[in-house]
Amino acid sequence: MERRALVVGLGIAGMAAAIGLRQAGWTPVVVERAAARRRGGYFVGLMPDGRRAAEELGVARHLHVRNPPDEAQAWELDRQGGRAPGLGFLDQPGRPAAVLRGDIEEALWRTLAEGRHPPDVRFATTCTAIDDDGDRAEVLLDHAGHRYRETFDLVVGADGLRSGVRRAVFGDGHLTRWGAMICAFELPDQVPAFHPQDSVVSARPGRAAWVFAFADRPPTALLTWRTRDAGRPADRQAGVARVRDAFAGMDDAVVRHVLTGLEQAPEHLLDSVHQVRMPRWSSGRVVLVGDAAWCLTLYSGHGASTALRGGAALGRALREHPEDLGAALTVWEAGLRPAVRSHQRVARLKQQLFVPSGPVAAAARRGILRLGAASRARRSQSAA
Repeated sequence: MERRALVVGLGIAGMAAAIGLRQAGWTPVVVERAAARRRGGYFVGLMPDGRRAAEELGVARHLHVRNPPDEAQAWELDRQGGRAPGLGFLDQPGRPAAVLRGDIEEALWRTLAEGRHPPDVRFATTCTAIDDDGDRAEVLLDHAGHRYRETFDLVVGADGLRSGVRRAVFGDGHLTRWGAMICAFELPDQVPAFHPQDSVVSARPGRAAWVFAFADRPPTALLTWRTRDAGRPADRQAGVARVRDAFAGMDDAVVRHVLTGLEQAPEHLLDSVHQVRMPRWSSGRVVLVGDAAWCLTLYSGHGASTALRGGAALGRALREHPEDLGAALTVWEAGLRPAVRSHQRVARLKQQLFVPSGPVAAAARRGILRLGAASRARRSQSAA
């Protein structure tokens, strides 16, 4: 008997879940609010567990990795604009794989499209209501104002930080407030006077600009700052003005170049920072995955990896418990939750590395980075 699952969201978590479902013998139907698939995007460091999940999902063979060569340098700028060796995101243990968010989505999309029966993907479609009677989940879908109902054996909410599926089934109140904003986008070129494959950071108490380099394309930027006013601007123009205001007076080569790049970027991500904290990620025939369930924040560095892991683990649990959906979801969550809890806790510490909260934190951050950079230099000399 065919088992159908509705996946709400065509991002990393949604496509990973759809592939996992298909591996378990389910028929996924994917709905996506946007009119077309997104491309490009910001820097992602894919961690070892994410790479393992990509292998399990059959995605790794399509994934384009862009790590700069080992001799590429990470630089820290001081208040006077001087540079000193620093530590980049890719210097973490485990040798993260440098990719664009769009690289992961492209690999997932290609994997999803393989096989005799590519999945049913419906763009410009939203899920507006879910009625779970225990035996089936009846879903109200909306495509360009045309509303219709369908029934599914499982609904997977992969619709991001502000998930409509989560709100419909679990209610409000699951977002934690961090008093911070992020803005991420692609740059047209490298910061002047730096090597194309170098990463550059300018961090001050309360605000920071990061430039992430790749081997074979221009870098991407991340601007992040702490603020009590963490609301989202109404439109692009207001968003760019908001970012410029946040970095007013921070005048160095990195900030100038990145702000100019923001003006030119065809699109950017600008949002407040939150984690999602929930006592349970499933209810009946509805389950949440990715940011909808556990948003780790960009500071954690594990969001994409955990999204891939969540999709692979969901498929595995359904294969191991084909006749008991409740048991499958319980086992799936029990396997993931310890790692998610750990990443959420550590993200608070990592936030201080991305954007120190004050002068004391900034001084501690500089000390940690100096020690790390010295250790990296010694390792490089030993390897040579």
